[in-house]
Amino acid sequence: MTLTIELAAFTVWEGAEPTLLAERPEMLAAFRQAFPAALAAWLTRQDDGSWLDVIIWRSRPEAEEAARRIDQVPEAKRWFRHIAESKGLRHVEVAHEELFELRRIHDDVVTPRSSAG
Repeated sequence: MTLTIELAAFTVWEGAEPTLLAERPEMLAAFRQAFPAALAAWLTRQDDGSWLDVIIWRSRPEAEEAARRIDQVPEAKRWFRHIAESKGLRHVEVAHEELFELRRIHDDVVTPRSSAG
């Protein structure tokens, strides 16, 4: 099986961003329980203010099956109410991969260490 990346672009309703972010952990927990082939997920904000959800899957068939069944996950269906407009969903297969230190990303970018001291 080939790793697959799912790219879902969308806009959110004005004022919905805080709730979109606050509800994401609960939605992802239910999502992972329903679709264990999902390996990682990143929600990104693009320069134009739209959003891009990036999900890594074990395989394309598993990603496509999840896309067909996602509305059966109540937490995901509730989370989707924040989406004003879908800009499309696509799946791309990974041709080459090399993983770097992901923990460093979390430690250094999400919660930067203090340089004082």
